[in-house]
Amino acid sequence: MFDIEEELKKLPARPGVYLMHDEKDAIIYVGKAISLKNRVRQYFQSSRNKGVKIDQMVTHISRFEYIVTDSELEALVLECNLIKEHRPKYNTMLMDDKTYPYIKVTVNEDYPRVLFSRQLKKDKAKYYGPYTSAGAVKDTIELIHKLYQIRTCSRNLPKDMGKERPCLNYHIKQCAAPCQGYISKEQYAENVGKALEFLNGNYGPLLKELEEKMKAASDAMEFEKAIEYRELLNSVKQIAQKQKITNSDMEDKDIIAMAVDGEDAVVQVFFIRDGRLIGRDHFYLRTSEGEPTKEILGSFIKQFYAGTPYIPRELMIQEAIDDQELIEQWLTARRGHRVYLRVPKIGAKEKLVELARKNAALVLSQDKEKIKREEGRTIGAMKEIASLLGLSGISRVEAFDISNTNGFESVGSMVVYERGKPKRSDYRKFKIRTVKGPDDYASMHEVLTRRFRHGLEEGKELQDKEMPEELGSFTKFPDLLMMDGGKGQVNVALQVLDELGLDIPVCGMVKDDNHRTRGLYYNNAEIPIDRNSEGFRLITRIQDEAHRFAIEYHRSLRSKEQVHSVLDDIEGIGPSRRKALMRQFQSLEAIREADVEALAAVPSMNRAAAEKVWKFFH
Repeated sequence: MFDIEEELKKLPARPGVYLMHDEKDAIIYVGKAISLKNRVRQYFQSSRNKGVKIDQMVTHISRFEYIVTDSELEALVLECNLIKEHRPKYNTMLMDDKTYPYIKVTVNEDYPRVLFSRQLKKDKAKYYGPYTSAGAVKDTIELIHKLYQIRTCSRNLPKDMGKERPCLNYHIKQCAAPCQGYISKEQYAENVGKALEFLNGNYGPLLKELEEKMKAASDAMEFEKAIEYRELLNSVKQIAQKQKITNSDMEDKDIIAMAVDGEDAVVQVFFIRDGRLIGRDHFYLRTSEGEPTKEILGSFIKQFYAGTPYIPRELMIQEAIDDQELIEQWLTARRGHRVYLRVPKIGAKEKLVELARKNAALVLSQDKEKIKREEGRTIGAMKEIASLLGLSGISRVEAFDISNTNGFESVGSMVVYERGKPKRSDYRKFKIRTVKGPDDYASMHEVLTRRFRHGLEEGKELQDKEMPEELGSFTKFPDLLMMDGGKGQVNVALQVLDELGLDIPVCGMVKDDNHRTRGLYYNNAEIPIDRNSEGFRLITRIQDEAHRFAIEYHRSLRSKEQVHSVLDDIEGIGPSRRKALMRQFQSLEAIREADVEALAAVPSMNRAAAEKVWKFFH
């Protein structure tokens, strides 16, 4: 049980990002803080006026977690990445497509340009950033143009050279006019090289030059020019604040570091995809007293990447491990392309590994007992279920359920649990296509057939690709199928698997007369299970989740059908007008109470259609 008051006491007075979870463990809010201790506490202080939205959000918080960073700047960029990845319900103000700016140098062109960009593309250009201040980026680009006279136009050079007169930037001495041939290609390339050196972080000479110019202008009583130099100087200093949360190489990599305390160890993994840190996870390991770090890391890498469907190009670890070359060969064979294990010693990558180690140490020192309990709830519970069924190596479980009301709008649900935790990104819902009436067995046959046939087809498509992306949710087959029912549902599943030539264990979750789970049906026998065990609790959670997911989907379809059955019966009201009416009035009751003028004012409506709607309800 997550005790919020106790967890608040453990918060560090460090910058970082915090994630709020609801009772279903969904992330409902992501925020950043210069001090996690102070910021997160504020949400639970009744004396503070936080606003209606935040007050409402707080009532739904079941637990929270956090990631420590080295600076508030890093926390800001990480917050952006996590919000984009998880789309939390209460981050409405940050749900747009706002992205952080980059400086783009088109080194793939004969006469490169220095541009402002909000996208990081694989287009052979050089990217610098991201930065948190768009104004500072624009000031820096302007500064580069002034100092190095880099062009800004989109002319195709040297093809268009001399075709048009030089632009205004040439006359105000912010461009050397390569479009006219006023500067040689070699001299222009030298200027671009200086700009790249500046963007690579060699700020010293430039800062010194700007300070000298500012002082000289001030001594000469040219205060406007001095102010201009001062503002440019401040912009350069702001740009100089490097952050290491995002890498511009667009590579996928995992950052792995750990902390150990006696027989307890925690490994922290940061997942970087397309150059962005999109999330992280920690793993509790039981070790022997005094076991070296390199051995623990080696064991973890072998166990973890033996069970993951996707392996990135690079694993950055805190120290070299035994059999490193052999493990690289093994990972390369699994991935199909070269995999590197690297131990960064300096620079941003080394700091990122250190950041992962700090987070591992925090988890270990503060949450040791909680991790053990969580492991019992999840991985331990999976092991219990596997032991009951006489199976081994169960990691992924899929459960299915059917929902309908007297055969109306029958739907199927598929929920997925990996390592004892729900994996909601892999949940899927099915609208029954071929079955009429309340036939749960036939509906389940259709759902399972579609699920596994889709997976087989998806798998063939990926095999044809030279470099497949991460496997889709259908391609990953479960280690165990759990059916919401007994012998009948199990036999349906076994029939589908036999038809498709698949061999996957199937068990049923048997209920008693009071509709409560009492045991498992497996290999034509009912297996009793201790109601007080973690395995039993996990089975109940899986069963409830499959049922909940199916009911929610069915309810949404019923709601849509009810709207359709009323408005679409009105002559002249099709889908477009129906949507416009519901968007404007929000409910059928409001439409009923509206007069003709109000109805006619709705986009896509006219007076004739409005009168038909009014007459229908009156």
